[in-house]
This record gives sequence, structure tokens and C-alpha cells, in this order.
Amino acid sequence: MRNTVKITVAIAAASAVALGASACSAPSDTTASSDKGDKNAPLVVAASPTPHGTILDFVKNELAAKEGLKLVVKPFTDYKMPNKVTDDGQVDANFFQHKPFLDTFNKENGTHIVPVQNVLIEPLGVYSKKIDKLADLKAGSTVSVPNDPSNEGRALKLLADNGVITLKPGVGSDAKLTDVKDDKGIKITELEAAQTAPRIEDVDAAIINGNFAIGAHLKPSKDALALEKAKGNPYANFLAVKKGNENDPRVKKLAKLLNSPEVKKFIEDKYKDGSVIPAFGPAKS
Repeated sequence: MRNTVKITVAIAAASAVALGASACSAPSDTTASSDKGDKNAPLVVAASPTPHGTILDFVKNELAAKEGLKLVVKPFTDYKMPNKVTDDGQVDANFFQHKPFLDTFNKENGTHIVPVQNVLIEPLGVYSKKIDKLADLKAGSTVSVPNDPSNEGRALKLLADNGVITLKPGVGSDAKLTDVKDDKGIKITELEAAQTAPRIEDVDAAIINGNFAIGAHLKPSKDALALEKAKGNPYANFLAVKKGNENDPRVKKLAKLLNSPEVKKFIEDKYKDGSVIPAFGPAKS
């Protein structure tokens, strides 16, 4: 049994952050409202393009007008900028993350973002262009995982649940690379989450977040070698705002629409492969 984890750090975040930063320079008509009480001002929401932006576009085009809500969707391709621009007021809200990620982000960056309404779960999956089953992973094989703490822990737990590696006793989805008890000779490579799908051919297998899998035209039910279980999954993605803006009437309208029967049907019809699952309800602070 091996006790040493081979770690190859290959962080390719610069380009993704640059893309996210460029998305911040938008025309003045898409900046957040300085008057949070103005129910007629557009609500500007930062979101990952898929599935979050896709769902918001559906709400914008099909449902928002009936509630008197003007919605502006600003896409971001990384996991850092949406919270930063929400915290500094460039946008009113964001929709892309789960609670463990947000808790870590707030702690590390001194931001004050709070969850408002749960909307969906995107099961994490193991994908490959080189092998057909997890049993094909041998000593010397490489597996990439997202490098942010919350999603890396999920990834390691998924590998452990499927017998690829062994974690130390008592370690769960908060696992770190140092918590791997036996790597079975497999090299674990850390990548910025947005790079796991584009660089899938650089490794033998990649653990990819649901939104990036969708963006790479991967179908979880067909292409994933293993998927997180949806039942009891604590990683619901939610609508979030800067603390103090939870009662903005526009935010409340959007929260209501994101949990509507129409959105539930839209998600179930569009993502029949199980890559996105409705997970409605109030989000816990």
C-alpha cells in the first residue's frame, strides 16, 4: 500500500480569470442598480453560461415580464469573479455555486455573499477519452481534479466511493490530497475547474463539474464513468446576493421564478440525461 500521494499541480486559471474579468466591463445599462429598492431597475445576475445562464435566459424570456421583473444575465466562465463583482456591487446577484464553495470563498476573500434560494444539483462525474471503465486506471495513470477546496474534496470522495483511491478513515467530501491514504500509484493532477474539460485528453480521466461537462457537450448519463449520487447531495446551486440585499423585491421575484413549476419542467425537459436536477427550496445561510 502506498502512503505518498503524487501531486502534479497544473493550475491554468489565468486565462479563465481574464475571461471573467473582461465580462465585468459591460455597458452602463447592465450595471447593478444603485437603488436596491427600485423595483423597476433591471436585476443584474452573474452566472456560469451553462446551465445557470441558460435557465436564467428562460426565466428572462418566458417568465420575468409577468412578474414585472427586468433581468440582465452576465456570463462568467470562472468561479472567482461572480462573487467578487457581487460583493463590490457591479452585479446584484449571482447563480453558479454551492454552499461549501461559498463558505470557503467568503472566508478566504473577506466577502459577504449569502445564499437565497436553492435551484439545482449538477452531479460531479468522472470522464475519459482514453479508458472505458474505472477499472482501467492503473499505477501510473493520471486523474485530474478541480483545484478549489470544496470541489476537490467532492472529487476525491467520488474516486474513493468507486474504489479508485482510499481516503483516511473519517474523511468525507472535505478531503484534501493529504487525506489520501492509498493512491494505488495513480497521479492526481489539480486543475482550475474550468480547465478540467478542455484538458481531458491530457490525462487518463478527469473529474468534471456538471456545468463544465455540459459546456463540453458531455452527457453524464452516457459519457460519465461514474457520477455523484443525487439523493442527499449537499451541493445544491443557489441564487446568492451580498448580505443585506436578501429582501430586495427583485431578488425575491427571481427566487420565486427559479423555483416555479415552469423552471422545474424546463430543467427536466432540457437535461433529460440527469446532468442537471431540480433541487428547490430555501437555501441555508
